[in-house]
Amino acid sequence: MTITPYAFPELRCSFGDRSIVPDVAIFQWNRIPFTQDGQVPDNFEIAPDWVIEILSPEQKANKVIGNILHCLAYGCRLGWFVDPDDLSILVFLPDQLPILLQGQTALPALPAIELELTVAQVFDWLKMG
Repeated sequence: MTITPYAFPELRCSFGDRSIVPDVAIFQWNRIPFTQDGQVPDNFEIAPDWVIEILSPEQKANKVIGNILHCLAYGCRLGWFVDPDDLSILVFLPDQLPILLQGQTALPALPAIELELTVAQVFDWLKMG
């Protein structure tokens, strides 16, 4: 059975002892904490299933990576750290060393998501113009 995932841009996620606002937080449908009136809250109190961070020029890499590691410590199953300067994606999986991917290398996704995507395709999407 496939569980539909949903991506939320700039969603505040508060868990552990802090709050983060990842560029993209992906949650499987059955983990979305709807309010009593059926709305999606603007702050989830659980870690995303998958977190994607895109390094901006003004950001510190270690701070952003620290946010991904915090997510993994609280149940996140996949993290992507996208670095536009060197066209690479650092992939984080629970209990494993990070994997640096570039070019035509296929990117991992959550098992429930049928996605075939390379690093180069991600950066093609991010091009302006």
